[in-house]
Amino acid sequence: MIEAVFFDLDGTLLNRDQSVKSFIYNQHERLNSSIGHISKESYTTRFIELDDRGYVWKDKVYKQLVHEFDITEITWGDLLHDYITQFKHHSVPFPNLHSMLEELKSNHLRLGLVTNGKGNFQLDNVKALGIENYFEAVLVSEWEGVKKPDPRIFKKALDQLKVSANQSIFVGDNPEKDVHAAQSVGMKGVWKRDPQWNNVEADFIIEDLAELPLIVTGSSRLK
Repeated sequence: MIEAVFFDLDGTLLNRDQSVKSFIYNQHERLNSSIGHISKESYTTRFIELDDRGYVWKDKVYKQLVHEFDITEITWGDLLHDYITQFKHHSVPFPNLHSMLEELKSNHLRLGLVTNGKGNFQLDNVKALGIENYFEAVLVSEWEGVKKPDPRIFKKALDQLKVSANQSIFVGDNPEKDVHAAQSVGMKGVWKRDPQWNNVEADFIIEDLAELPLIVTGSSRLK
């Protein structure tokens, strides 16, 4: 019987692609006096390319942008600070996020969050989505000193909720760092489909977060 559901954040609960676009458009508008010599389209496109869907930390991204676009009116450090403090205001949830979490909680399931990234930055995004109170455990790689796909972070999450791996499932968008890594410690892996990957092997595959309660508590109950 499933007792706990753990989630990844970026690309699973937070629509990071849309959040990044919203933020970077806004940054270009707010800091137009310093970076207005770059078109919004060029600035956005290059940021997204360098960001590599969040796998490159923004100090490197902004250093490269400053170099490539000959930005002299503002430093890369100022741009990074702006990202750290303002991104949370552009956090876009995937559809049915809150109703899905509510339904899982109403079925007495324990919920946890395991995400890679910077601690305060990720927690700010969780709070911006209004979902922090749903989780009994929130593990961010910077704070834990270990990141996915290392099995230790999954084991830490299980220990915090005092549940066994075979009573838990993990939901994420990255086949290796989320689904397969969770499976390697004995959890069931649910892949939230992402067009970046094809032919992903998982215990279950969902297109929409609304499908998850049916998998966990409905006729497709995991045992």
